[in-house]
Amino acid sequence: MIEVYSPTIRRKEMDAVLTALVEDRVGPGDQSRLLVQTAKEYLHFDYCLSLRSPATALYLALRALDPEDGRAVIISALSPRYYVKVIEDLRLRPVFCDVAPSSPSVNRETVAQALSGPEGASPCCIVLHHTLGFVPDVAALAELGLPVIEDVSQSYGFSEGEGKEKAHGIFTILGLEEKDMLTAGGGALLYAMNRRDGALLRNFAGLPGEYCLPDMNAAMALVQFREAGKNMLKRNEIAGIYTRSSQRTRHRRFIHRDDTVYNNYAFPLVLETGLKDVKTYARKKEIAVESAFEDTPAASGAADAQKCPESRSLSLRTVLFPLYPRLRSQEVERVSKLILTLP
Repeated sequence: MIEVYSPTIRRKEMDAVLTALVEDRVGPGDQSRLLVQTAKEYLHFDYCLSLRSPATALYLALRALDPEDGRAVIISALSPRYYVKVIEDLRLRPVFCDVAPSSPSVNRETVAQALSGPEGASPCCIVLHHTLGFVPDVAALAELGLPVIEDVSQSYGFSEGEGKEKAHGIFTILGLEEKDMLTAGGGALLYAMNRRDGALLRNFAGLPGEYCLPDMNAAMALVQFREAGKNMLKRNEIAGIYTRSSQRTRHRRFIHRDDTVYNNYAFPLVLETGLKDVKTYARKKEIAVESAFEDTPAASGAADAQKCPESRSLSLRTVLFPLYPRLRSQEVERVSKLILTLP
């Protein structure tokens, strides 16, 4: 069976983790600090915290804004479901925003609509998830006057404008979980791009070690940063093959913004047939596929389907196919043929 996801862990990652174990560098320490230094070379932030999970990163990002109880936090209905728990645990209110038509991303109009309703009163920020690696127009959203927290866990490696990855939010979360673009087996980086915003994160510089990324995970993340360019080229190659097959079907792909280059985090298709039929057909071919948005507020029912109809529709009709650098050429050919012959 060809699985939908497989973390890109090769011998280099294994050796790095083994070295950390042999040298008894398991808890937070030198490797974690080296990871922050290395990440800064790629991301050019002012200040960064290395943490044990994206949930911890979101919790601290919201805490840094010091919102009063009951304030609203605007999130996409296709955000990760854990956002809701973190927001509610801080005694804040998640307000769900629909995505733009035929897109997995929110835009200025859909956010403005969420803000205009009674639930959108007293907002403190927007938490903007780059769903499936597709990047919304963050600069336009920032013009609404609210602080923006970006989550680039799935969009690491995208480029915008002049070919450089940009951050427009006050804080940025880069998850390092199993299904994120870079993986450390768990963890996250939380960073700020300028000194003013970085000062807010520096208030958490003395966090207990239980909040911080262990060296074992940091060692793996270091290799992931260094190998990301090579892995991206392989993803692009595979996506090109899948795209040619999908163009000969009635199912459609999401289109990224004209001024961005997609990182090919995943290969989603919006189906014109039932998701169940496609899953059954793929299983017969010994290829796993899955719903792209099964772990979101839209799919769980937390987001009102009447207020977020686009999100609800996509949660029922969008499927993901295997796309990761470790796929062998024969496996890529099998998945491409599956896409070409979808019911």
